[in-house]
This record gives sequence, C-alpha cells and structure tokens, in this order.
Amino acid sequence: MHPYEMATTLRERRKEASIKLNYGSLYTVIEQLQREKFILALETMRDGKRPERTIYELTAEGESELIDWMRELVSDPAKEYPQFEAALSLIPVLPPEEVIELLQIRINLLSEELEGIQQEDRACAAMKLPRLFSIEREYHERIVQAERKFCTGLLLDIKRDAGGLKSGWTALRKGIGRTKRTRTASAAGKRSSNKPKSTARGSNHD
Repeated sequence: MHPYEMATTLRERRKEASIKLNYGSLYTVIEQLQREKFILALETMRDGKRPERTIYELTAEGESELIDWMRELVSDPAKEYPQFEAALSLIPVLPPEEVIELLQIRINLLSEELEGIQQEDRACAAMKLPRLFSIEREYHERIVQAERKFCTGLLLDIKRDAGGLKSGWTALRKGIGRTKRTRTASAAGKRSSNKPKSTARGSNHD
C-alpha cells in the first residue's frame, strides 16, 4: 500500500474520528518508519502521467513492534487528561449559576453527538459492515452516554443544592471575594502611606 492509498483508506473508514491523524505529515511518518526498518519499499509504480508511487510492506520488525504496542494499548489503562476533567477540577472559578447554563449547553451538544453516532450506526448496518471494524465507535458512544449522564446528574445536584453543593460553592466564592477586596484595600493603603509628604516652604521677609 502506498501513502496516498493509506490516506484514502483511513478517510473512507473515518479513522480520524478515533485516531488523531495529520494527513499532511503522512509522508514524514512513512520516512520515519522506513528509517526504523518497520516498513520496506516493495516496488515503485506509475499510473499514466501521475507521479510515481512507492508501495510499502510491513517488515517482521515492524509487525513485532505493532503487536507489542497494541498489547500495551489494550491492556494498560493509561491515565489520560481530558479537557473537561481539567475544567471540573477548576470549576469554582465560575459561579454556579453560570455553570448551570454551561452544563445545559454541553448536554445538548452531547445529545447531538449521540444522534450523529446513531446515524453512522444505521449506515454501517445498511452496508453490513462487520462489527469488528466499528468497535471503536461503540466505545465512543458509551463514553459520550456516560458523560451526558454525569453532566445531567451534576446539573440536577447543583440546581437542588444536593449536599450543600451550590450553597457551599457560593459561600466559597463570597469568602474569596471578601479576601480579595481586603487585600486590595490593604495594598492601596500601603501605597498611600508610602507616598512622600510634601513640605511647605515659606519665605521670610525682613
């Protein structure tokens, strides 16, 4: 398979939905794999007046590396750092009233995403695509469903002040606001006291 065919196949199978791909750097990746002896140039062909295309095959070393890498990916639940998880860790920065609105927006977008996934499922079923080639979409669908469920629960808990969530949140922000105002006033007072006092100069006339 040559790089152009690789890119076409990846697009047709919509692999960019589950793998972060940069088609522009595909040839650079091919060169790197070749340097590592993971792939080997099999033949070069030309179709009419089109540029030459080099067809590559996986070497024994490349296959071994691929299998080891896949085993690690499947077995090791590595810690990932989703942006939403980072936002939740810093959520007190925003007032709860605003977070209620933002969570509702997120829930609506997640619902739209689920509708899109379900449309793809129906298209795959119509094409009689084997489940083996769409398992990653099943996983993504479950992740989106779980996130929507979490966001819906969190939204309800904030609205009803479950466990003092909203009231404690509001009190925390008020306390931080008072501390900030106190520090600002203190700093302003220090700057004022440090200003040099002007001295009045009088003139004596004999």
